Amino acid sequence: MQNKEALTEENKTKMNLDKCKIRFKSHYLAAFFLIALATSVFYLTGENSAISEEQDSQKQNARNEEEPKARNDSVLSCNLFSGRWVFDNLSYPLYKEGECSFMISDYACEKNGRTDLKYQNWKWQPRDCDLPRFNGTAFLEKIRGKKLLFVGDSLNKNQFVSLLCLIESSLHQSSPKEVIREDNLFIFQATEYNATIGFYWSPLLVESNCDDPYTHRIKDRIIRITAIEKHAKHWTDADILIFNSFMWWLEPTMTILWGSFGSNDAIYKRVEMKLRRYEMTLNTWSNWLEININRTRTKIFFMSLSPYHFKGESWDDPQHCYNESEPIWKENYWGIGTDTEMMHAAESALKNLERRGLKIEYLNITHLSDYRKDAHPSIYRRYSQPPNEEQLATNPKGYSDCVHWCLPGVPDSWNEILYSYIINSL
Repeated sequence: MQNKEALTEENKTKMNLDKCKIRFKSHYLAAFFLIALATSVFYLTGENSAISEEQDSQKQNARNEEEPKARNDSVLSCNLFSGRWVFDNLSYPLYKEGECSFMISDYACEKNGRTDLKYQNWKWQPRDCDLPRFNGTAFLEKIRGKKLLFVGDSLNKNQFVSLLCLIESSLHQSSPKEVIREDNLFIFQATEYNATIGFYWSPLLVESNCDDPYTHRIKDRIIRITAIEKHAKHWTDADILIFNSFMWWLEPTMTILWGSFGSNDAIYKRVEMKLRRYEMTLNTWSNWLEININRTRTKIFFMSLSPYHFKGESWDDPQHCYNESEPIWKENYWGIGTDTEMMHAAESALKNLERRGLKIEYLNITHLSDYRKDAHPSIYRRYSQPPNEEQLATNPKGYSDCVHWCLPGVPDSWNEILYSYIINSL
């Protein structure tokens, strides 16, 4: 009996020891598991934090890279040509007529006697965005080392002079401020930027008997409708080309020449077909561009028709520019002189070029300019044969220029739009 009790006690002792060992092992395993878990959590937390920081950094870098792009895209995706004119005599004009070294008397309305200067204070405001204010320094930096060339008629020259006035304040005071003429080419060199801004007189784009920049008041206009190389050879080295050609095609009849001027076997044919003449010329122009333009280097723009204001919405509507001091306020106004068929012909030519792989930006300034019957030189213009006071008093409308634009004025807004494209797309 005593032996059985001793064995029982011994067994109990062994069981207690075994339980202790099991508890010890369990605690040990639990401790080990907790240490391992803590280590894993620490490691994963640190790694996730590093990954999170890296991702945040990448996101921020992406935002930093995308924000300027987004701002640029917002301007270019906005319809800059739909909007209204807003009076702003605090910010406009962008320069003073009398302080522009490049001003010529054709557009210097104030110098020529105009005293109502409100036409200088209107700002074009697109409906869905703000038009970037012209910054001459930023523009010149953008075209540093480049050549920008306007090609066309006196309305493109109007815009050329406007652009020079806009950049003048950004030029060094000691910089030469003169335009050099070489035949049909007018050139200004912004020497400190190694930039060239020029204008090439070619009102019909193709060769004609109106090709002299000063002596071109010829009643019977003759065009070599398939001949463009005489002019176009001066365009090939340009980095930015801005074309226009509308006003000179409005003559009811022209003579088309097949052959050379002065050639005995040349064929002359007097034709009407205004639209067809224009389309044929645009085809010649398009073919030359397709073959000769460096598509990776040269940016091309085409300015739409610049409206005139001899009449209003109908031939009986006396919306003449003489003595006008306010814009037209009627929404969606279109003057009868705005030839939409001609505009469609130009748009069609540009679309055909795009299908052939050559993109040209069409700056449709027609509608926004059509509101501004107040902004033409009218009688405050340069005259080739000045009228006397009696002639001017009895027939002021007959002596008025309702085609070109006073400067400062509407062409400055054209250049603000051009500036937006150049700054954001080059």
